[in-house]
Amino acid sequence: MPSMRQIRGRIRTAKNIQQITKAMKMVAAARLKRAQDRVVSARPYANKMKEVMGSLSKAGAGNITHPLLEVREPSKVGIVIISADRGLCGSYSTNLLKKVQEVLRTGGVDGGAVTPETTKLLLAGRKVQTYFRRRPYTIAGEFVLNMTNPTFAEAQEIAKQARDLYISGDVDIIYLVYTKFLSALVQKPLMVQMLPMVAEDNDDGSVAGSEDYIFEPDAETLFGNMLPRSVDTLVYQALIESVASEHGARMTAMSSATDNAGKMIAGLTLAANRARQASITKELAEIVGGADALKG
Repeated sequence: MPSMRQIRGRIRTAKNIQQITKAMKMVAAARLKRAQDRVVSARPYANKMKEVMGSLSKAGAGNITHPLLEVREPSKVGIVIISADRGLCGSYSTNLLKKVQEVLRTGGVDGGAVTPETTKLLLAGRKVQTYFRRRPYTIAGEFVLNMTNPTFAEAQEIAKQARDLYISGDVDIIYLVYTKFLSALVQKPLMVQMLPMVAEDNDDGSVAGSEDYIFEPDAETLFGNMLPRSVDTLVYQALIESVASEHGARMTAMSSATDNAGKMIAGLTLAANRARQASITKELAEIVGGADALKG
């Protein structure tokens, strides 16, 4: 059985950990509120962009040509991955990497697994960068982002490199893997096709492009100008969703760690009290025994 000194040392350690995790929980909660506000304010713009692009595509009726719309046999795959910069966020990074592995298994030629030789990666976030540096995949670009407050310029940098890879023919299809923010407790890793661009449903379930618009100038000219902007918006939305998901996961993880530290302190305190009582009982028994021996 541990001594009183060892138990008290463990209690001090657990209390220190509890203070740290509680502080980290409060910081994550404050950052989550700001990140959540950015996500909520950006979603209407992203949804409207989907609607307009869908309407432009519908107006073109298949006559619109653009390098970002060129569909090729997917023999070479590109994947843009947005991950966390730091740990202590529970299973956030693990779930994201599982989704990446799923894409690597099923996103290749004829639905089969892609090979390291036919895959190029664009990595944002230190966690995924560390993971793939030890694996034989070609890293076409690494990005150090401000994961507290990502900017649209950072999203444009990632989107531009992705577009260059696609237009040059280095890859035939590009996927975007990130974590969608649903709530502080729920974050869902997602994979979306980034290039060539395809029509998607809105988050509310409505079909993008279901409204009719009058275009000035013609739909093809607008489409050519708005396609790069649409890719930038897609990446920016993924960035802010990932940041909000990271803060939500970290807040939840630190809350659980704080609660677990409290349970550990309670258990160690009980053990310390029992050890103290056992020590007192032993001393009393020795005193009584000594007194009996003197009487004898």
